[in-house]
Amino acid sequence: MPRVLLLAGLLLASGPATAHGQLFLASRPHPEFTIGPLFILANVTPEPGDVPVDVLFSLAVPPTLSAGDIEQDLYLLWPGAVAPDPTTGPPDPALARTVEQQGFAVIEEGRLSLSARNLYQRGPDGRSLRDPIAGGAPFVTFVRAGGGLGISSPATYVRIPWSPKTANRAYLVGLRLTTRGLVKAKPATWVERTFWGPRHRLTLSFGDVRQRATFPMYFWNRDRVIKLSEDPSQLIINFAHADRLKIDEMFPQSARRQLSETLDNTDVVSIFLDRAEGLRPQTLSVQFGYFSRLQSWAPVLIPTLFFALGNAAGPLVLMLVKRAGRNLSARVHFGRRDGRRSGRDSGVVVPRETLARIVPGETRYQEVLRLCGSNPEEQERLTSPGHKTLVYRGRRVVPHRRRSLGWLSTVDHWDAEDHEVEIELEGDVVRDVQARVRRTRLPHPETG
Repeated sequence: MPRVLLLAGLLLASGPATAHGQLFLASRPHPEFTIGPLFILANVTPEPGDVPVDVLFSLAVPPTLSAGDIEQDLYLLWPGAVAPDPTTGPPDPALARTVEQQGFAVIEEGRLSLSARNLYQRGPDGRSLRDPIAGGAPFVTFVRAGGGLGISSPATYVRIPWSPKTANRAYLVGLRLTTRGLVKAKPATWVERTFWGPRHRLTLSFGDVRQRATFPMYFWNRDRVIKLSEDPSQLIINFAHADRLKIDEMFPQSARRQLSETLDNTDVVSIFLDRAEGLRPQTLSVQFGYFSRLQSWAPVLIPTLFFALGNAAGPLVLMLVKRAGRNLSARVHFGRRDGRRSGRDSGVVVPRETLARIVPGETRYQEVLRLCGSNPEEQERLTSPGHKTLVYRGRRVVPHRRRSLGWLSTVDHWDAEDHEVEIELEGDVVRDVQARVRRTRLPHPETG
């Protein structure tokens, strides 16, 4: 026995998260009856918290037996914690002692609501009538402590008292559990939660005994397991407020989603249980989320918001970028150390070495155009026929560096040099050359 339990614990520690399900046990070993139809129905709303689960079932008695032959209490093993119903009565100390004798630690006890639903009698609302069963169903929630794996997840052991209606095929016995932790939050970024709402995962299963707390209880009572009958049995999840529901994923692929026939604005996700699967877990898992009215408009509002922000912020961003670029260009220079670089000269700046090649009395008009540029400003005086003046004007912005690293340097300030060259011609020959340079200090190369 210790080796078997140790192996089970190691498998659970290395396996995936356990799904929620249950197992029915009889009071006496080798029960000759089966359970069915069986419906495990969870009711989900947009408000997170405890989830009510209804377990509806009936017993299938063989023709060779009567209800008196099988009369006994039934037990439900649920892998999870539940909340007590304070209106049904006090806990059952004997049930707690039974669980503690098997080495478990009881963390909560109480009673659950128990009723019988008549399938052939309807109330004014058209639904089947429910007859409460006095005293409800006592339960204990327990954990397995100690060992290298620490405290286990909680499990619940429920005793379902015998009632003549349990084996009456005209009734379905209903056990109401207010489950804790059945809905798990899915990790998401704040962007996903803001625009699409929080995402959750809910898992129901039947015949799941993989948890550390449920496996020993099953193993010690495995000869009392009640099998499924041939009647149709289902795992069902009702999602209220279907108009705000977004289901991302359903497992298995055979799961069916449809609009509820009896509940308003409710989606139903369900699968049928296969009795041939034995104790192999049969799981229904749904990943879902509820979105608000505002979030439902997200596909329209988000593009509109970005469009409006783009139009409003565009001029501001452009101004900031221009200002940053202007400040950067005023303090950093990339170019030759003589300050000559494309974009720093405007107009025509005639170099000194070029002016030195113009010799008065020798250099002619066409040679001047070739050396200095073919588009000068020409001035003529009516009082002096044959005389004209060629004027070349330009500006050069020169940086005053602080520190240099190759062609990259920081700049203290900039000087603007306004160059003006006047070349006077008499006829076709140069008579005189005048060059003037005016310097001005600038805080920025683009100023003035």
